[in-house]
Amino acid sequence: MTAFLKTAESYTPGAQTLPRRYFASPEIFAEEMERIFAQHWICAGHQSQLAAPGDFFVQNVAGESLILLRDRAGEIRGFYNLCRHRGTRLCEKAVGRFHDSIQCSYHAWTYSLDGRLIGAPHMTQIAGFDKAQYPLHAVGLALWQGFIFVNLQPDPEPFATAFAPLMDKFAYWNLAMLRSAKRIEYQVRANWKLIFENFSECYHCPPVHPMLSKLVPYDAAENDLYEGPFLGGFMPIPKAGSVTMSGNLCARPLGDSAAEDHRRAFYYSIFPNLLLNMHPDYVLTHLVWPQAPDRALVCSDWFFHPEAFERADFNPNDAIDFWDMTNQQDWHVCELSQQGISSRMYRPGPYSSRESIPAAFDREYLRVFEDVKRKA
Repeated sequence: MTAFLKTAESYTPGAQTLPRRYFASPEIFAEEMERIFAQHWICAGHQSQLAAPGDFFVQNVAGESLILLRDRAGEIRGFYNLCRHRGTRLCEKAVGRFHDSIQCSYHAWTYSLDGRLIGAPHMTQIAGFDKAQYPLHAVGLALWQGFIFVNLQPDPEPFATAFAPLMDKFAYWNLAMLRSAKRIEYQVRANWKLIFENFSECYHCPPVHPMLSKLVPYDAAENDLYEGPFLGGFMPIPKAGSVTMSGNLCARPLGDSAAEDHRRAFYYSIFPNLLLNMHPDYVLTHLVWPQAPDRALVCSDWFFHPEAFERADFNPNDAIDFWDMTNQQDWHVCELSQQGISSRMYRPGPYSSRESIPAAFDREYLRVFEDVKRKA
Protein backbone atom coordinates (compact mmCIF):
# COMPACT_ATOMS: atom_id res chain seq x y z
CA MET A 1 0.00 0.00 0.00
CA THR A 2 2.01 2.94 -1.22
CA ALA A 3 0.88 6.43 -0.50
CA PHE A 4 -0.41 8.98 -2.98
CA LEU A 5 1.58 12.10 -3.72
CA LYS A 6 -0.03 15.20 -2.29
CA THR A 7 1.29 17.47 -5.01
CA ALA A 8 -1.00 17.97 -7.98
CA GLU A 9 1.53 17.35 -10.75
CA SER A 10 1.52 13.58 -10.16
CA TYR A 11 -2.19 13.21 -10.78
CA THR A 12 -3.34 12.83 -14.37
CA PRO A 13 -7.01 13.83 -14.71
CA GLY A 14 -8.96 11.32 -16.75
CA ALA A 15 -6.66 8.37 -16.00
CA GLN A 16 -8.53 5.08 -16.17
CA THR A 17 -7.90 1.46 -15.27
CA LEU A 18 -6.63 -0.89 -17.96
CA PRO A 19 -9.03 -2.68 -20.34
CA ARG A 20 -10.17 -6.22 -19.53
CA ARG A 21 -7.85 -7.92 -22.03
CA TYR A 22 -4.77 -6.96 -20.01
CA PHE A 23 -6.02 -9.05 -17.08
CA ALA A 24 -7.75 -11.94 -18.84
CA SER A 25 -6.14 -12.64 -22.22
CA PRO A 26 -3.84 -15.70 -22.47
CA GLU A 27 -2.26 -14.11 -25.56
CA ILE A 28 -1.35 -10.91 -23.71
CA PHE A 29 -0.03 -12.95 -20.77
CA ALA A 30 2.27 -14.88 -23.12
CA GLU A 31 3.44 -11.61 -24.67
CA GLU A 32 4.14 -10.17 -21.20
CA MET A 33 6.46 -13.08 -20.48
CA GLU A 34 8.40 -12.40 -23.69
CA ARG A 35 8.27 -8.60 -23.78
CA ILE A 36 8.72 -7.87 -20.07
CA PHE A 37 9.95 -10.80 -17.97
CA ALA A 38 12.31 -12.15 -20.64
CA GLN A 39 13.78 -8.72 -21.46
CA HIS A 40 14.06 -6.78 -18.18
CA TRP A 41 16.08 -7.11 -15.01
CA ILE A 42 14.06 -9.43 -12.74
CA CYS A 43 14.60 -9.85 -9.00
CA ALA A 44 15.29 -13.53 -8.33
CA GLY A 45 15.98 -13.38 -4.60
CA HIS A 46 18.35 -12.10 -1.92
CA GLN A 47 21.99 -12.94 -1.33
CA SER A 48 21.17 -14.18 2.18
CA GLN A 49 19.64 -17.24 0.48
CA LEU A 50 23.20 -18.13 -0.57
CA ALA A 51 24.96 -17.87 2.76
CA ALA A 52 27.80 -20.35 2.17
CA PRO A 53 29.85 -21.52 -0.81
CA GLY A 54 27.93 -24.20 -2.68
CA ASP A 55 24.50 -22.94 -1.60
CA PHE A 56 22.03 -22.73 -4.47
CA PHE A 57 18.39 -22.17 -5.31
CA VAL A 58 16.50 -22.64 -8.56
CA GLN A 59 14.22 -19.90 -9.90
CA ASN A 60 11.95 -19.98 -12.94
CA VAL A 61 11.91 -16.76 -14.96
CA ALA A 62 9.78 -16.41 -18.09
CA GLY A 63 9.76 -20.18 -18.57
CA GLU A 64 13.50 -20.59 -18.00
CA SER A 65 14.88 -22.58 -15.08
CA LEU A 66 17.90 -20.84 -13.56
CA ILE A 67 20.42 -21.99 -10.95
CA LEU A 68 21.61 -19.21 -8.62
CA LEU A 69 24.60 -20.22 -6.50
CA ARG A 70 27.58 -19.02 -4.50
CA ASP A 71 30.86 -20.43 -5.83
CA ARG A 72 33.94 -21.42 -3.86
CA ALA A 73 35.39 -17.92 -4.13
CA GLY A 74 32.20 -16.46 -2.64
CA GLU A 75 30.92 -14.98 -5.90
CA ILE A 76 27.24 -15.25 -6.75
CA ARG A 77 26.61 -16.74 -10.18
CA GLY A 78 23.65 -17.67 -12.32
CA PHE A 79 23.36 -20.42 -14.94
CA TYR A 80 20.66 -21.91 -17.10
CA ASN A 81 19.61 -25.22 -15.61
CA LEU A 82 20.64 -27.52 -18.46
CA CYS A 83 23.60 -29.69 -19.36
CA ARG A 84 25.69 -28.74 -22.40
CA HIS A 85 25.73 -32.37 -23.60
CA ARG A 86 22.11 -33.18 -24.46
CA GLY A 87 20.25 -30.46 -22.62
CA THR A 88 19.23 -32.49 -19.59
CA ARG A 89 17.92 -30.59 -16.56
CA LEU A 90 20.80 -30.50 -14.09
CA CYS A 91 19.17 -29.59 -10.82
CA GLU A 92 15.84 -31.04 -9.70
CA LYS A 93 15.79 -29.62 -6.16
CA ALA A 94 14.48 -26.12 -5.49
CA VAL A 95 17.19 -25.36 -2.93
CA GLY A 96 20.27 -27.05 -1.52
CA ARG A 97 24.05 -27.12 -1.42
CA PHE A 98 26.51 -28.39 -4.00
CA HIS A 99 29.76 -29.87 -2.73
CA ASP A 100 32.54 -29.16 -5.20
CA SER A 101 30.72 -29.53 -8.50
CA ILE A 102 27.46 -29.88 -10.43
CA GLN A 103 27.00 -33.23 -12.16
CA CYS A 104 24.42 -34.18 -14.76
CA SER A 105 22.56 -37.32 -13.69
CA TYR A 106 22.26 -38.54 -17.29
CA HIS A 107 25.83 -38.95 -18.61
CA ALA A 108 27.83 -37.54 -15.69
CA TRP A 109 29.12 -34.40 -17.37
CA THR A 110 30.47 -32.39 -14.45
CA TYR A 111 30.87 -28.65 -13.95
CA SER A 112 32.73 -26.54 -11.42
CA LEU A 113 30.70 -24.00 -9.44
CA ASP A 114 32.02 -21.24 -11.70
CA GLY A 115 30.43 -23.04 -14.67
CA ARG A 116 33.48 -24.66 -16.30
CA LEU A 117 33.09 -28.16 -17.72
CA ILE A 118 35.60 -30.26 -15.76
CA GLY A 119 34.47 -33.78 -16.54
CA ALA A 120 33.02 -35.42 -19.68
CA PRO A 121 33.41 -39.23 -19.71
CA HIS A 122 34.73 -40.72 -22.96
CA MET A 123 34.70 -37.38 -24.77
CA THR A 124 38.50 -37.37 -25.03
CA GLN A 125 38.03 -39.95 -27.79
CA ILE A 126 36.24 -37.32 -29.90
CA ALA A 127 38.66 -35.50 -32.19
CA GLY A 128 38.81 -31.78 -31.48
CA PHE A 129 36.67 -31.93 -28.34
CA ASP A 130 37.62 -29.13 -25.94
CA LYS A 131 35.98 -28.89 -22.51
CA ALA A 132 36.60 -25.14 -22.51
CA GLN A 133 34.05 -24.76 -25.31
CA TYR A 134 31.22 -26.21 -23.19
CA PRO A 135 30.74 -24.22 -19.98
CA LEU A 136 27.29 -23.83 -18.48
CA HIS A 137 25.25 -21.06 -20.12
CA ALA A 138 25.51 -18.03 -17.84
CA VAL A 139 22.59 -15.67 -17.30
CA GLY A 140 23.00 -11.91 -16.93
CA LEU A 141 23.32 -11.20 -13.21
CA ALA A 142 23.63 -8.13 -10.99
CA LEU A 143 23.47 -7.39 -7.27
CA TRP A 144 21.68 -4.36 -5.86
CA GLN A 145 21.47 -3.75 -2.11
CA GLY A 146 21.79 -7.51 -1.60
CA PHE A 147 19.05 -8.42 -4.07
CA ILE A 148 19.94 -10.72 -6.97
CA PHE A 149 18.70 -9.61 -10.38
CA VAL A 150 18.84 -11.64 -13.58
CA ASN A 151 18.30 -10.76 -17.22
CA LEU A 152 17.67 -13.34 -19.95
CA GLN A 153 18.82 -11.11 -22.80
CA PRO A 154 22.21 -11.96 -24.39
CA ASP A 155 23.16 -8.27 -24.36
CA PRO A 156 20.99 -6.62 -21.68
CA GLU A 157 20.83 -2.96 -20.80
CA PRO A 158 23.57 -2.35 -18.22
CA PHE A 159 22.11 -2.74 -14.76
CA ALA A 160 23.66 0.50 -13.54
CA THR A 161 21.90 2.35 -16.36
CA ALA A 162 18.54 0.68 -15.81
CA PHE A 163 18.66 1.22 -12.04
CA ALA A 164 20.37 4.62 -12.00
CA PRO A 165 17.57 6.32 -9.97
CA LEU A 166 17.85 3.67 -7.24
CA MET A 167 21.55 2.82 -7.06
CA ASP A 168 22.17 4.54 -3.70
CA LYS A 169 18.66 5.45 -2.63
CA PHE A 170 18.23 2.85 0.12
CA ALA A 171 21.84 2.47 1.24
CA TYR A 172 21.06 3.56 4.81
CA TRP A 173 18.69 0.59 5.28
CA ASN A 174 21.58 -1.92 5.11
CA LEU A 175 19.45 -4.15 2.92
CA ALA A 176 22.40 -6.28 1.82
CA MET A 177 23.17 -7.54 5.33
CA LEU A 178 19.60 -8.39 6.37
CA ARG A 179 18.39 -11.95 6.99
CA SER A 180 14.96 -13.41 6.46
CA ALA A 181 13.18 -14.73 9.56
CA LYS A 182 10.19 -16.03 7.62
CA ARG A 183 9.04 -16.73 4.07
CA ILE A 184 5.40 -17.28 3.17
CA GLU A 185 4.34 -18.19 -0.36
CA TYR A 186 0.87 -17.06 -1.35
CA GLN A 187 -1.04 -18.41 -4.33
CA VAL A 188 -3.20 -15.49 -5.44
CA ARG A 189 -5.95 -16.03 -7.99
CA ALA A 190 -5.47 -12.67 -9.62
CA ASN A 191 -3.44 -11.09 -12.40
CA TRP A 192 0.05 -9.98 -11.33
CA LYS A 193 -0.67 -6.36 -12.26
CA LEU A 194 -3.58 -6.18 -9.83
CA ILE A 195 -1.13 -7.02 -7.04
CA PHE A 196 1.13 -4.13 -8.08
CA GLU A 197 -1.78 -1.72 -8.41
CA ASN A 198 -3.21 -2.68 -5.02
CA PHE A 199 0.19 -2.28 -3.35
CA SER A 200 0.49 1.17 -4.92
CA GLU A 201 -2.40 2.92 -3.18
CA CYS A 202 -4.01 3.25 0.23
CA TYR A 203 -7.37 4.47 -1.05
CA HIS A 204 -8.62 1.02 -0.06
CA CYS A 205 -7.05 0.97 3.41
CA PRO A 206 -9.97 2.17 5.61
CA PRO A 207 -12.46 -0.50 4.44
CA VAL A 208 -9.97 -3.31 3.78
CA HIS A 209 -7.30 -2.77 6.49
CA PRO A 210 -8.95 -1.38 9.65
CA MET A 211 -6.00 -2.32 11.86
CA LEU A 212 -3.43 -0.80 9.50
CA SER A 213 -5.51 2.37 9.30
CA LYS A 214 -5.32 2.71 13.08
CA LEU A 215 -1.52 2.60 13.01
CA VAL A 216 -0.74 4.81 10.01
CA PRO A 217 -2.85 7.67 8.62
CA TYR A 218 -3.50 6.67 5.02
CA ASP A 219 -4.21 10.26 3.94
CA ALA A 220 -0.99 11.77 5.32
CA ALA A 221 1.41 10.14 2.92
CA GLU A 222 3.78 11.31 0.20
CA ASN A 223 5.56 9.83 -2.81
CA ASP A 224 9.01 10.75 -4.03
CA LEU A 225 9.08 8.40 -7.04
CA TYR A 226 5.96 8.84 -9.14
CA GLU A 227 6.88 8.13 -12.78
CA GLY A 228 8.74 5.31 -14.52
CA PRO A 229 9.68 1.80 -13.36
CA PHE A 230 10.31 2.76 -9.71
CA LEU A 231 7.35 4.12 -7.78
CA GLY A 232 6.44 4.89 -4.18
CA GLY A 233 7.05 6.91 -1.06
CA PHE A 234 6.32 6.86 2.66
CA MET A 235 3.66 7.07 5.32
CA PRO A 236 4.27 8.50 8.80
CA ILE A 237 4.14 6.28 11.88
CA PRO A 238 2.48 8.52 14.50
CA LYS A 239 4.35 7.29 17.58
CA ALA A 240 7.85 5.94 18.18
CA GLY A 241 6.86 2.44 17.18
CA SER A 242 6.40 0.29 14.11
CA VAL A 243 3.75 -1.37 11.97
CA THR A 244 3.21 -4.49 14.08
CA MET A 245 0.39 -6.20 15.98
CA SER A 246 1.42 -4.37 19.15
CA GLY A 247 2.36 -1.11 17.44
CA ASN A 248 5.81 -1.35 19.02
CA LEU A 249 9.25 -2.10 17.62
CA CYS A 250 9.73 -5.87 17.34
CA ALA A 251 13.49 -5.88 16.68
CA ARG A 252 16.55 -3.68 16.89
CA PRO A 253 16.55 -0.81 14.36
CA LEU A 254 17.95 -1.68 10.95
CA GLY A 255 20.88 0.67 11.33
CA ASP A 256 21.77 3.96 9.77
CA SER A 257 18.31 5.42 9.14
CA ALA A 258 17.97 9.12 9.83
CA ALA A 259 15.96 9.92 12.95
CA GLU A 260 13.04 11.16 10.87
CA ASP A 261 12.96 7.95 8.87
CA HIS A 262 12.57 5.94 12.06
CA ARG A 263 9.05 7.38 12.20
CA ARG A 264 8.10 6.37 8.66
CA ALA A 265 7.06 3.30 6.72
CA PHE A 266 8.32 3.21 3.12
CA TYR A 267 6.60 1.44 0.21
CA TYR A 268 8.20 1.07 -3.22
CA SER A 269 7.44 -1.00 -6.30
CA ILE A 270 10.31 -1.99 -8.59
CA PHE A 271 9.03 -2.99 -12.01
CA PRO A 272 8.21 -5.70 -12.84
CA ASN A 273 8.29 -8.05 -9.84
CA LEU A 274 9.67 -6.60 -6.58
CA LEU A 275 7.69 -4.80 -3.87
CA LEU A 276 9.60 -3.25 -0.94
CA ASN A 277 7.91 -2.47 2.38
CA MET A 278 10.45 -0.90 4.78
CA HIS A 279 10.02 -0.09 8.46
CA PRO A 280 12.37 1.06 11.22
CA ASP A 281 12.94 -2.49 12.48
CA TYR A 282 12.24 -4.79 9.50
CA VAL A 283 11.78 -4.98 5.75
CA LEU A 284 9.01 -6.95 4.10
CA THR A 285 9.52 -7.87 0.45
CA HIS A 286 7.20 -9.45 -2.08
CA LEU A 287 8.47 -11.20 -5.20
CA VAL A 288 5.59 -11.45 -7.66
CA TRP A 289 5.73 -14.36 -10.13
CA PRO A 290 2.98 -14.41 -12.79
CA GLN A 291 1.61 -17.93 -13.29
CA ALA A 292 -1.36 -17.36 -15.61
CA PRO A 293 -3.60 -14.44 -16.64
CA ASP A 294 -5.61 -14.95 -13.45
CA ARG A 295 -2.98 -16.35 -11.09
CA ALA A 296 0.26 -15.22 -9.42
CA LEU A 297 2.66 -16.59 -6.82
CA VAL A 298 3.77 -14.03 -4.22
CA CYS A 299 6.85 -14.94 -2.17
CA SER A 300 6.99 -12.73 0.94
CA ASP A 301 10.05 -12.44 3.19
CA TRP A 302 10.43 -10.64 6.52
CA PHE A 303 14.01 -9.36 6.83
CA PHE A 304 15.71 -8.24 10.05
CA HIS A 305 19.13 -7.02 11.11
CA PRO A 306 21.37 -10.07 11.78
CA GLU A 307 22.06 -8.86 15.31
CA ALA A 308 18.34 -8.89 16.07
CA PHE A 309 18.32 -12.69 16.02
CA GLU A 310 20.64 -12.79 19.06
CA ARG A 311 18.61 -10.43 21.27
CA ALA A 312 16.15 -11.46 23.96
CA ASP A 313 13.64 -8.80 22.87
CA PHE A 314 13.45 -10.10 19.27
CA ASN A 315 9.78 -10.68 18.45
CA PRO A 316 9.52 -11.17 14.67
CA ASN A 317 6.01 -12.60 14.87
CA ASP A 318 4.76 -9.18 15.90
CA ALA A 319 5.49 -8.02 12.34
CA ILE A 320 4.93 -11.34 10.57
CA ASP A 321 1.45 -11.87 12.02
CA PHE A 322 0.42 -8.30 11.24
CA TRP A 323 1.42 -8.46 7.60
CA ASP A 324 0.26 -12.02 7.05
CA MET A 325 -3.17 -10.80 8.09
CA THR A 326 -2.86 -7.67 5.96
CA ASN A 327 -1.47 -9.57 2.97
CA GLN A 328 -4.40 -11.96 3.00
CA GLN A 329 -6.79 -9.03 3.07
CA ASP A 330 -5.00 -7.63 0.01
CA TRP A 331 -4.97 -10.90 -1.87
CA HIS A 332 -8.69 -11.33 -1.21
CA VAL A 333 -9.62 -7.96 -2.72
CA CYS A 334 -7.26 -8.61 -5.65
CA GLU A 335 -9.10 -11.85 -6.29
CA LEU A 336 -12.45 -10.05 -6.09
CA SER A 337 -11.10 -7.54 -8.62
CA GLN A 338 -10.02 -10.35 -10.93
CA GLN A 339 -13.46 -11.92 -10.71
CA GLY A 340 -15.20 -8.66 -11.56
CA ILE A 341 -12.81 -7.68 -14.34
CA SER A 342 -13.37 -11.09 -15.94
CA SER A 343 -17.01 -10.16 -16.54
CA ARG A 344 -18.00 -9.16 -20.07
CA MET A 345 -19.66 -6.13 -18.47
CA TYR A 346 -16.40 -4.71 -17.05
CA ARG A 347 -15.33 -1.35 -18.46
CA PRO A 348 -12.27 0.72 -17.39
CA GLY A 349 -13.09 2.98 -14.47
CA PRO A 350 -11.64 6.36 -13.45
CA TYR A 351 -8.73 6.56 -11.04
CA SER A 352 -9.12 8.92 -8.10
CA SER A 353 -6.54 11.52 -7.12
CA ARG A 354 -5.37 9.06 -4.45
CA GLU A 355 -4.51 6.48 -7.09
CA SER A 356 -1.82 8.37 -8.97
CA ILE A 357 0.75 5.60 -8.44
CA PRO A 358 -1.39 2.79 -9.89
CA ALA A 359 -2.05 5.08 -12.85
CA ALA A 360 1.71 5.65 -13.18
CA PHE A 361 2.30 1.89 -13.02
CA ASP A 362 -0.20 1.40 -15.86
CA ARG A 363 1.60 4.03 -17.95
CA GLU A 364 4.96 2.36 -17.42
CA TYR A 365 3.53 -1.07 -18.13
CA LEU A 366 1.96 0.10 -21.40
CA ARG A 367 5.12 1.98 -22.38
CA VAL A 368 7.28 -1.11 -21.91
CA PHE A 369 4.74 -3.49 -23.44
CA GLU A 370 4.16 -1.39 -26.55
CA ASP A 371 7.79 -0.26 -26.95
CA VAL A 372 9.00 -3.86 -27.17
CA LYS A 373 6.16 -4.63 -29.58
CA ARG A 374 7.22 -1.76 -31.87
CA LYS A 375 10.85 -2.92 -31.86
CA ALA A 376 9.93 -6.53 -32.63
